Amino acid sequence: MIGGESDPKKLAALVTTRLKASPQQLHDALNGRLTDLHRYTLQFHTENWDFLNGRLRDLDKRIDCQLNLLDQEAVANEKPSFRTLIKLLETIPGVSTLTAITILSEIGADMSRFPSAGSLVSWAGLCPGQNESAGKRKSTRLRKGAPWLKTVLVQSAWAATRKKNSYLRAQFHRIKSRRGPNRAVCAVAASILTAVYHMLKNGTEFQDLGEDHFDRRSTKVKVNHLVAKLKKLGYSVTVQPVAEAA
Repeated sequence: MIGGESDPKKLAALVTTRLKASPQQLHDALNGRLTDLHRYTLQFHTENWDFLNGRLRDLDKRIDCQLNLLDQEAVANEKPSFRTLIKLLETIPGVSTLTAITILSEIGADMSRFPSAGSLVSWAGLCPGQNESAGKRKSTRLRKGAPWLKTVLVQSAWAATRKKNSYLRAQFHRIKSRRGPNRAVCAVAASILTAVYHMLKNGTEFQDLGEDHFDRRSTKVKVNHLVAKLKKLGYSVTVQPVAEAA
């Protein structure tokens, strides 16, 4: 029933008027030109879709069983459960459930294996190598590292750059203006992994420094940065506070 009409003829006329199509055009559109080959192709893809969905459901059940075993082992050893760590890592901008599971699967929950966050970042392949020639050090491309971990971290970094009012977004745009988007997103990925290291090691929650973090740096750091820039340009600078200079 459309618009309260129940009479078939009036209904057909109403549909024809609203669609601006003739009855013959409607008939052709509804019947179409579905051949046996089309039917076979549709059936083929439908069966593949059902098969893949079934396999994904089986994998989800398998993963859930493994998580249960890991949680039982963690509780027995008086350690945070795997699911608890997943929820903890999900608080990082850009990190989804799948990303958190992948990170924990690749690096584990025990950070004592890595002397520092820098060691973990280097192991993951997110630190650029250094090429020294004639006394000059030049940055090269990223090391190979752990391919699955690096890939998922870079994907998370791209997602994090879209989160408004976040430190990671500010870091991305700050580095992008000087070194381009690819190096900027790799730096964000390294920051995410650094946060993961400290969160797993100390059991702390993620704390976003905020989009204005770089603007809130201490005055001394900003002054030193500007003085260094002027020295590179060939100027000798003596800095004094306004009160003392007056």
